[in-house]
Amino acid sequence: MVETYRAAPLLAWRNGGFVRQERNVPAETAVALSVNGSTHAVMMATPADLREFAIGLALSERIVSTIGDIETLEIEETDSGYDCRLWLAPSLAARYVARRRLMTGPVGCGLCGVESLEQTRPELPDLADRLRVAPEAIVKAVADLGARQVLGAATRAVHAAAFAAVNGTIQVVREDVGRHNALDKVAGWLALEGVAAGEGFLVMTSRVSVELVQKAAVMGCELLAAVSAPTALALDSAEVAGLTLAVVVRGPDFELATHPQRVLGAVG
Repeated sequence: MVETYRAAPLLAWRNGGFVRQERNVPAETAVALSVNGSTHAVMMATPADLREFAIGLALSERIVSTIGDIETLEIEETDSGYDCRLWLAPSLAARYVARRRLMTGPVGCGLCGVESLEQTRPELPDLADRLRVAPEAIVKAVADLGARQVLGAATRAVHAAAFAAVNGTIQVVREDVGRHNALDKVAGWLALEGVAAGEGFLVMTSRVSVELVQKAAVMGCELLAAVSAPTALALDSAEVAGLTLAVVVRGPDFELATHPQRVLGAVG
């Protein structure tokens, strides 16, 4: 069984003195995604749900358009970490090689390795406008996500992403040291389960950065809810893509930053 966290000894200052304690810390290891034998990306990630992570990353990076484009996927543990070996059909592989790049991404950045400034703002799909969600569903989903963060409860050091049904019922939760890794794992789960992202909405425990908006849009998600605030570029990207952002979801309150029409009662 893959170790997702371990206990680390430490000295804690408590009530005016030092005491020996332990703290659970999340596992963080190098996870490579290779395509037809060539490394595409090396991310620092939590070594759990790696099949979903590889599929979700391949989709969000637009290496493939659908899960059916993947012929085989092998996960191999190495001395340095894990290698997610993805194989495409020859015609798709040839197209991929033409745009291949080597990318190394630390946990705090989802755009490392892009080859030009223009690639930080890729063209995003125009999202549908079919989803309608009650405010209470957003509040419920965020509250329930907190209760379902198993690794987060053990370590207090990871992010979580979830997919919720329209009524706010959480369908899946994935955790990782990287917020974008957690979202990729959810994207992989949706693809494996055959669930369309437009049938519900995404929930995140982190701030809303531009790469999260980009990944959500590529997935076809119409609403992203998060416990923290967005960046300016995330707002601009969400506005262009047509993505609804529900941010600073704290208790019964939240703010709608873009495209509020998908939340019932927000637009008269």
